[in-house]
Amino acid sequence: MAGTDGRRAPALLAGIAVVLAACTSPSAPSAVHRPNVVVILTDDQSMDTLPHSPPAMPYLQHAVQDPNDHWLHFPNAFINSPICCPSRATMLTGEYAFHTGVTNNYAAENLDESSTVATWLHDAGYTTGLFGKYLNDYPFDRGPYVPAGWDRWVAKEQGLQSSDYYHYTLVEDGVEVSYGGAPQDYLTNVLAKQAVDFVKSSSGSRPFFLWFAPTAPHFPWIPAPNYAGTFAGAPVADPPSVAEPNRSDKPSWVRALPSQTPADVAALNEYRRREYEMLRSVDDAIRQLVATIRQTGQLQNTVIFFLTDNGFSFGEHDFVSKPCPYEECIDTPFYVRSPGSSHATDPQLVSNVDLAPTIAQLAGVEAPSVDGRSLVPILQGRAPAWRAGVLIEWAGGGGIPPFWGVRTASFAYVEYPHGERELYDLTGRIGEPDPYELRNRSGDPAYAKVQARLSALLARLRAG
Repeated sequence: MAGTDGRRAPALLAGIAVVLAACTSPSAPSAVHRPNVVVILTDDQSMDTLPHSPPAMPYLQHAVQDPNDHWLHFPNAFINSPICCPSRATMLTGEYAFHTGVTNNYAAENLDESSTVATWLHDAGYTTGLFGKYLNDYPFDRGPYVPAGWDRWVAKEQGLQSSDYYHYTLVEDGVEVSYGGAPQDYLTNVLAKQAVDFVKSSSGSRPFFLWFAPTAPHFPWIPAPNYAGTFAGAPVADPPSVAEPNRSDKPSWVRALPSQTPADVAALNEYRRREYEMLRSVDDAIRQLVATIRQTGQLQNTVIFFLTDNGFSFGEHDFVSKPCPYEECIDTPFYVRSPGSSHATDPQLVSNVDLAPTIAQLAGVEAPSVDGRSLVPILQGRAPAWRAGVLIEWAGGGGIPPFWGVRTASFAYVEYPHGERELYDLTGRIGEPDPYELRNRSGDPAYAKVQARLSALLARLRAG
């Protein structure tokens, strides 16, 4: 398979074949052979954090880079709608944001909770558990309820952002439990302990589905006490798009952004350091979870996914936030630890919309009405022609106009309803490589055919 370790396919096929033998159809005869599934979902994690030097996530970074471990890396992984709530709804359903109806952080109640990856697996005999952030504004003034499909439920109630890591309330199986400001109340660590206990309680007679979603490293960037200051003074390598000197080729909303001053950049770099520090606690949680799964004898029957709900722009193109069409916002670290697979990097285009259908196929259940595609063929090394591009969308809000885009292996293309367009030659297919999206090629005669092709591809994806 192109772009992968040549040793990968035989070993991967042998391992995955065992896992999938009993779970390639909804009528799988033996549930005990279906894999456990773990999703580790961070919040607003920027792409520069993994890998990073020095490591922000030393355990995970070592694991995913270890040639003797079983992690597959998808470097061309993207978010359909780069903001928390729409992205999470997409992951739970395998549907684009414009199909879930969850198009911003205030529309979570539009999600059809009767059909999610949790209900699909629960109905198929999985023990399911969510620990952490669910959807923005949960519990939506409905009281401390537990959505359909979840056997174990430890979800953070929406509160002020000042309560993201201390002085928060968790809904624990329908009961509100408040936590204080002591070091032992740090949210990531509390969630990690409960998730570890969930794994320990799994008997092995039924497969389990674990959704571990800490709030970290979301603003306000408060690290645990034992990691506070560990990156103090560490250098930050700002890309050339930070405080971009010339935005004249950008759409009007970007041109209108205030320019980042040196003081602004310095402050943003301090926030980056705190992000790294926060991820150390997430890394500890991952280490504990993997160790517990191994100790219970289930690691060879467990598939683990790691990704974030969206990236974050720390001043790239003078933008500070996440709902943007640029790489900083739409990129996600995407790693899968799959039993029997060899360490590999796969360049195929993948999306968070693919998560739910992948889990469904692993579990041997139907995934109704999904827009995404199962990654199982890629895991099996048999997907030579995967997709031409990934759909990107934003419904508009917060001063950012609606946009539709398509990300291909070489180009990023964006359309706005008022007629503005963006086109970036990321890998240098025609002109100079532009990985930082500094030169908008829209309207350039040399790119006319490419732009027409990408516009047509975007129209097909929007209609799909």
